[in-house]
Amino acid sequence: MFKPMFPPLAQFVAATAGRNMTKAAYVAVTVGVVSMVLLTLDPAYEAAHRWVDFLLWACLVYFVFEWLVRLRHMARQGRLALYMSSSAGLVDALGALAVPVALILGAEPKTAWLLSVLWVLKVVPGIPGLRQLRRVLVLESGPLLSVLVIFLMVVFLASVAEYFLERDVQPQTFGSVPAALWWAVVTLTTTGYGDVVPVTPLGRMVAALVMISGLGVFGLWTGILATGFAAETRRDNFLKTWESVSKVPFFAALGPAAIADVTHMLRTMELPARTMIIRKGAQGDCMYFIAAGAVEVDLPGKKVQLGEGAFFGEMALLGNNMRGANVSTTKVSRLLVLDLVDFRVLMARHPDLAETIDAEAKRRALENK
Repeated sequence: MFKPMFPPLAQFVAATAGRNMTKAAYVAVTVGVVSMVLLTLDPAYEAAHRWVDFLLWACLVYFVFEWLVRLRHMARQGRLALYMSSSAGLVDALGALAVPVALILGAEPKTAWLLSVLWVLKVVPGIPGLRQLRRVLVLESGPLLSVLVIFLMVVFLASVAEYFLERDVQPQTFGSVPAALWWAVVTLTTTGYGDVVPVTPLGRMVAALVMISGLGVFGLWTGILATGFAAETRRDNFLKTWESVSKVPFFAALGPAAIADVTHMLRTMELPARTMIIRKGAQGDCMYFIAAGAVEVDLPGKKVQLGEGAFFGEMALLGNNMRGANVSTTKVSRLLVLDLVDFRVLMARHPDLAETIDAEAKRRALENK
């Protein structure tokens, strides 16, 4: 009679043993962090305080369970040491042990539960684009560190200069180089708190130069990161388009160099179901290849279904610019779009592909009569 209970439990344990966040983990993180915030408020009722404590303990029990399940799973696979030394393993250990250890060491419960903010780190691996950001930081580490060195040099030089110029006038705020460092950092980041301000003419000139330098430093950082993200985005798009192109029968026979040539010309479209792609009577300036999904061509008296690997809209590029039928998606589809100018260049470079498309277009023209 207990057998029906075990499969769901086994599935839950198997999902928890994985490295990815489960829905239960997202719920536990959300409830735990919100409860921690509520604990910092003065509750109007003692019952509300007890409920917050209960939710925090329930979330902690879940994260301890999650950690133990993953330890057991990794031990069975012989990767326990690798898991414990990884960033994911350290985050899981902190999530399970930080609050209990603080309570054991005698910390006040309100203070100990503040460590539950570490549970937020569990969602970091699931943030979209984080891997791309890491690649950008690694690839652009040299230029980024160079700008950081410039930043530190300007901060130190400005601190020494302001200490020399302002120490006699404002001994309390510029009485030492470490004290002047606060002003230099605030000024170079253009935060402008205004709690420490030079009053001598030369001191203000140095401050003006530091503010201008701050704009340049952060502009360099922004430019480096923007360029790195653009390069990574182009790389990812190229790989996705390459994969889609290689699945289209007309391109599958081409060599790697030709596929790369085609990939640079095509752009990808992700469309939901029941989306109109082509309207009859409109001017056509591109053709489409179906990398995934399906479309429906609404011809006079019949409707034609086209699936993965097919293409449509080529008649607009072969002489007749007027669209002859309505075309819409029947399910979620990924299309590769080839514009007129790129079409002519591609046909000139690959005559065999031009012949194939032309033959298929003539066959369809006869069928549609």
